[in-house]
Amino acid sequence: MFLPALNALLNGLCAITLCVGFYFIKHHNREAHRTSILLAFVFSSAFLVSYIVNHALHGDTIFPGHGPVRAFYLTILGSHVILSIAALPMVLTTFFFTLTGRFQMHRRIARFTFPIWLYVSITGVAVFAFLKVYAY
Repeated sequence: MFLPALNALLNGLCAITLCVGFYFIKHHNREAHRTSILLAFVFSSAFLVSYIVNHALHGDTIFPGHGPVRAFYLTILGSHVILSIAALPMVLTTFFFTLTGRFQMHRRIARFTFPIWLYVSITGVAVFAFLKVYAY
């Protein structure tokens, strides 16, 4: 049962490195920005592998809470799942534009990719916290 905690850790580290990367690009430090965002990508990729392994071994975890807390949890979980599906092609497209030197397009799509990727990372930790309190 260490995989859910590992998933939350990887999501948290991704969120931190995304924020650090955002800070660096706002201060025109492109090299540090690139390093931070690549590290965020590594954390997200490791998360995805760990998530798939966890669900292959243990299946889904049912949230046992009731009432308003269940509705709140399901709202967070639903938005997390939907935006995580959207985030993957956005992240890959943003990286593609960078790797092909199309920085204008990179900047244009990164304005949408960053907040979605950050939201997915933060809500991943929130989902774990809810389950830790109510289910594990």
